[in-house]
Amino acid sequence: MPLKISSQKYDKSVLIITLLLISIGTIMVFSSSTNISMERFGKGTFYFSRHILRVMIGLVVLFGAKTIDYHIWKKLAPPLLIASILLLVITKTIYIAEGNRSSARWLHIGSLTFQTSDLARFSIILYLAGYVDKKRDQIRDFINGFLPPVIMTGLIMALVIIQPDFSTAVIIGMIALLLLFMGGAKLSHLMATSSIAIAVLIPVLLTAEYRIERLKAFFSIDSGLLGTNYQVQQSLFSLGNGGFTGVGLGESIGKNLFLPTPHTDFILSIIGEEFGFIGIFITITLFLALFQRAVRISKGCTDIFGIMLGMGLSVKIILYVFFNSAVVTGLVPTTGLPIPFVSFGGTGLVINLLSIGILLNISMAKRMVPHKKSARILFG
Repeated sequence: MPLKISSQKYDKSVLIITLLLISIGTIMVFSSSTNISMERFGKGTFYFSRHILRVMIGLVVLFGAKTIDYHIWKKLAPPLLIASILLLVITKTIYIAEGNRSSARWLHIGSLTFQTSDLARFSIILYLAGYVDKKRDQIRDFINGFLPPVIMTGLIMALVIIQPDFSTAVIIGMIALLLLFMGGAKLSHLMATSSIAIAVLIPVLLTAEYRIERLKAFFSIDSGLLGTNYQVQQSLFSLGNGGFTGVGLGESIGKNLFLPTPHTDFILSIIGEEFGFIGIFITITLFLALFQRAVRISKGCTDIFGIMLGMGLSVKIILYVFFNSAVVTGLVPTTGLPIPFVSFGGTGLVINLLSIGILLNISMAKRMVPHKKSARILFG
């Protein structure tokens, strides 16, 4: 079906909200990382300077993606998915060969370091969006339609889990189930798959001692200031210290080497301490507004691939916001998931900005034919 892409009409509110979130993140990375940067590297701007560089790279990627017809990603999905699988395998193999027992999440190529699970998460969204578009008439057929994407998603999840990165694997599974549901998959198939996944993931969760300790700590939040629950306790102290209006920019106590990761996983705690409830409210409201606009973009697109891609990318972002917010407030066990655009950036920041660029391009697409019923879209 023909598409008309306007190079002038894109959803400016999405771009503005993203730039505001990046600005908040840049300010807070500087504020939260100065002490830990000085302690580790002897200079207070170590993390900040790297964050600025990655923001600049991410913005170039964003504006580049905005100008590229989003349908190109349908063609790139298969090779990107294969590349993601290979990179996950290669990364784990290198760590094993080197006898490195730390999490095999980062692949080092010269001076370049990137997190392979970030690319895997992005590529599985592309794959699922393209698959639903191509197989929408067969998606209710368990063997020929529903099972192949479930197997592929399961493979990616398994490779991410053995890094180990359990929380990212769960996010991938949640996104996959949502996209398959939107694509018209039978509820019975989805429920059966979810039940099997839970039956498999719970034993896997309990195989790692540190995960068990996190669960124990979650159910005994007030036990011991130096125990497994230390990060969450310090996070709650920071939030409580901030009150309604905060103690002021740069005045956080929690960032003074009390919170181990104030510039990444727990940066929202520092926002809460320095800018109080108001700062948290503004930040979360911006994310909710971004999600609302992204859903609106997807709703306005009558191309199935665009709908699925837009929803997959937007849900990915909001799920990270939800889980990060829940962690810093002690509502769920510690997961290690950063908050998009605000936490100290790396591969995840660049890929999230790429996602925004794709959303902007989708917002520019106008179909020149009547809308056709295509998938079980959650918009009525």
